[in-house]
Amino acid sequence: MDLTGKVAVVTGSGRGLGLAYATELARCGAAVVVNDVDPDVAEAAVQSISDAGGTAVAEVVAVGSSEAAQALVDRAVEEFGRLDVLVNNAGILRDTTLWKMTDEQFDAVLTTHLRGTFTCTRAAAVRMREQGEGGRIICIGSPTGQVGNFGQTNYAAAKAGIVGMVRTWAMELARAEITVNAVVPVAATAMTETVPFLRPYVDALTAGDPLPAYARQELGFGSPADAAGLVAFLASDAAADITGQAVGIGGDRLALWTHPTEVVVELADGTGWSPDAIADVWPQRFVAAHQPVGQQLPEPPR
Repeated sequence: MDLTGKVAVVTGSGRGLGLAYATELARCGAAVVVNDVDPDVAEAAVQSISDAGGTAVAEVVAVGSSEAAQALVDRAVEEFGRLDVLVNNAGILRDTTLWKMTDEQFDAVLTTHLRGTFTCTRAAAVRMREQGEGGRIICIGSPTGQVGNFGQTNYAAAKAGIVGMVRTWAMELARAEITVNAVVPVAATAMTETVPFLRPYVDALTAGDPLPAYARQELGFGSPADAAGLVAFLASDAAADITGQAVGIGGDRLALWTHPTEVVVELADGTGWSPDAIADVWPQRFVAAHQPVGQQLPEPPR
């Protein structure tokens, strides 16, 4: 995959998945603007990319505001002359149950994930449209945004909203030949190391041990580097006809998520639906099609 001559901004790329995305884009030839709120972390990421033969600079800013988004785009243009790829990865967690979640915890997560994705995409889209040569916008979703997860009201709302915006932007930017897709990754990061059933696999990766096939294939769980190839692919010319999609990646598993769709339809005979009529039809036609909540995980091998 050759991205030579392309310029990418990767938000939240000082460590974890963001660093893996930035590293892979640089390995494929793109010049990368690395972003983190910690200057030391950002510079260390740039150094690691440079040491591997890539090209990168750091822009230290907290993603969320319009000013931060513009600073990232401006840095790409000032350093490298253009912007071709935006990866919206920056995020934080403030997990707790609904009845304990504060306004501040809710707002902080939505500001970084949802508003940050919006402001950065808007700034990037303006620049890409001005350049008139198309572009690639890649937004990072989560299984939590697709199916929900206990204790993550704010995160689920943000990630579901991101995929909704991706579908809208794919339509709005198609004429400018700018593709917009969501990546739904599962990998060992600070955001997954606290999940109890994943902890043994996180520990194994930390120790340098190989993961069993169950983890890599059934759970679709692996290292951040395992998820990076999809981002480089979606940033490339090979993905020019792919837009508006939510694509899962993790370990050895690559998957395409469906868009929400009606699974059962019943029609009234010109009279609409009364509560009693709904109560009559629901057990026979709808109960069997109730949708699950949360991730439905296969049983581990015994």
